[in-house]
Amino acid sequence: MGLAAKGCRVTAERSIPVSWSSKALRAWPWLAAICSGLLYTGCFAPFNLTWLCWITLTPLIAAIWFSGEESRHSWLRNLALGYVAGLAFFWTALSWLTTVTVLGWFVLQFYMAVYVALWAWFCGLLRPREAKRQSNATKWDQMLAQARSTSAPARSPWTKSTNNLVLAVLLAAGWTTQEWLRGWVFSGWGWNGLGVALHGNWPLIQIAEFTGVAGLSFMVAFANVILVTTARRLILEARTHTTRPHFDLTLTMAAIVGVLTFGLRASQVSPPTKPLRIAAVQSNVPQNQKFDPQFTKKIFDQFRRLSEIALRSSPPPDLLIWPESSMPGPVLAEQESYEFVMDLAASAESDLLLGTIDEENRDVYNAALLISDGGERMQVYRKVHLVPFGEYVPGRHRVPLLARIVGDQVPGDFSAGREYTVFSLTNSDVQVAPLICFEDTIGELVRRFVLPTETNPSANLLVDITNDGWFLHSAGSHQHLANAIFRCVETRRPMIRAANTGVTCFVNEFGRVTQVLRDETGSTFTQGVLTGEIKVPTEHELTFYARRGELFAQVCAVITLLAVLTVFGARRWKRV
Repeated sequence: MGLAAKGCRVTAERSIPVSWSSKALRAWPWLAAICSGLLYTGCFAPFNLTWLCWITLTPLIAAIWFSGEESRHSWLRNLALGYVAGLAFFWTALSWLTTVTVLGWFVLQFYMAVYVALWAWFCGLLRPREAKRQSNATKWDQMLAQARSTSAPARSPWTKSTNNLVLAVLLAAGWTTQEWLRGWVFSGWGWNGLGVALHGNWPLIQIAEFTGVAGLSFMVAFANVILVTTARRLILEARTHTTRPHFDLTLTMAAIVGVLTFGLRASQVSPPTKPLRIAAVQSNVPQNQKFDPQFTKKIFDQFRRLSEIALRSSPPPDLLIWPESSMPGPVLAEQESYEFVMDLAASAESDLLLGTIDEENRDVYNAALLISDGGERMQVYRKVHLVPFGEYVPGRHRVPLLARIVGDQVPGDFSAGREYTVFSLTNSDVQVAPLICFEDTIGELVRRFVLPTETNPSANLLVDITNDGWFLHSAGSHQHLANAIFRCVETRRPMIRAANTGVTCFVNEFGRVTQVLRDETGSTFTQGVLTGEIKVPTEHELTFYARRGELFAQVCAVITLLAVLTVFGARRWKRV
């Protein structure tokens, strides 16, 4: 009895670590997926730890490749891992949406995470398979035996640089594809792509003039895959005490250095430019006062005072800019706002560009207005790309429940404009692309203003008027800027941003912020006027991106589709 009892105790004691380890093995992939999402968030405001982008995907890749091999539904598990990573990222990175709508923030991320889930499934589909030896040992014993082994698995794919490079190309193409799809499917929300994490590293982002942000996302995703394959390869080589040249890692590092070198050289090229004096007004009007009639006089006084400060500068500005929806009423339809704007325009020698509401018949537009020659000449641009659940509710009349849920935040729908109108200034040979709000985050849209047409010249200056007051003092305004600066690199055009509150600044053609409006504490959430001089290119040369748009992303989509078809075709062939 004593021996039996002792044997039972030994057995029980041995089972404890096995049980604990089994639970740990089951939990770590999900923790790794969450870790990837949080690392991704750390790349953006308010943290701006941009270097994290080089490792952000590695925990998720490791979770997909090195766990769940025996699962009967590994594809479903990989989807779930990617979905968890996506939720962790979007819920935290876009938490500033709660300042507008808590329900919208919560629900939107369930859709956004689908794209990361699809990439995780693709990642699992391409997982390198090692030859396995038949064994009756438990999973825990197999892992211990593998750790103690002094030989790499037979025909290990990890030790071949060519295999790793091909794998990295395919997975980077897959990541780029899902970002591209996210940017236009269902109107699109391409905010905070992996390449945008490099917003603070201007030498590395210069290749965007050829590839757009898609090329940067490809580069970063490629590096993440190579890091994982290299780590796995080093473990195998440590066991066998053998090493082979790591051409995959060497080529990856050389490529990144090459991109960096190109960026440094590109910034040394100085095309012909002409100076343009700018004054951008940041009114800092609280959102709850903007359209309240009792604050109308206060808003008029505020804009008059700030504009007079701008116009008194020496020399006076060529262009005075007010932010999106600056006036309490539609300027062209409401008498009080119209008279205020025209009186100020008549007293100024500067062109005045402002955001307003424009009405025609029963349609209401979010618009930009350029007033020149003391009010004698007007040009109007109506916003082309509307923000879903911000400026309109998709399916409002088809899904009444949806309309009731968001009705307080979006009581009515704006209509979308149809023309990419370029404004012509009077004081100089400058053509302005008038972007409104989030339009400066959409590369495919901005390039339409730069491409010359029969009716429009090529814009050589980008101006974004925005009302980031919806986001209060959250990270939303700074994330908006981070996404916007790439339009300057893609088109090689400088940008002026005039915000109601948030970040009013000047950005040069290399994506570098050259001037920012701040208060004495360094905060950008302030009231004031940003004045300065912008160098506008006089030769309207078009970049590759301006001519071809998202061609790089589309090529990645074709590569991804071919990879999926090849894998499924090969599996079907084996069954036959």
